[in-house]
Amino acid sequence: MLALALALAAWACGHGNAHELDLSAGWVPAADAPAAGTKLHTPPPPFSEGIFPCSECHEPDMPVNTKRRELSMAHQEIVLKHDAEHRWCLDCHDATDRDSLHLASGEKVPFEESYRLCGQCHGDKYRDWRAGVHGRRSGQWDGEKEYLLCVHCHNSHAPKFAPIKPLPPPPKPERTP
Repeated sequence: MLALALALAAWACGHGNAHELDLSAGWVPAADAPAAGTKLHTPPPPFSEGIFPCSECHEPDMPVNTKRRELSMAHQEIVLKHDAEHRWCLDCHDATDRDSLHLASGEKVPFEESYRLCGQCHGDKYRDWRAGVHGRRSGQWDGEKEYLLCVHCHNSHAPKFAPIKPLPPPPKPERTP
């Protein structure tokens, strides 16, 4: 039943990208789904003011310290709460080209395609994002679509949302005679 509900949700959100989805779960390939490897249209990442391009501070001839450590000269405000036991800055940020990220294969990825990096570990969320079930996608029903990047909603260094205190229910309406 859940597979059917997700399939209908993906279909209702522009038919999704069924070529990447588990067809055994009831997904049907859509004619308007972008081909695998197609670059998706995304708005620019929400960089904090004054931190990009990174190469303005990280000059190419600056030596790269690849040792995992607590940062003390810059970026002290970043608290890594994203699998901090196993991850560190240079697992995602490219050491030789500071204006890029990199995949596990070493392939450089621009920040505008950071979804490819996130998708390496979060494949189920990436699949749902491409299908329009997770995150936000806007655009034409049968045409070009714009996808928000993961970082438009999640902090890449601490992606878990903080708990939200529930609001009380609305007052019950009074009946009029």
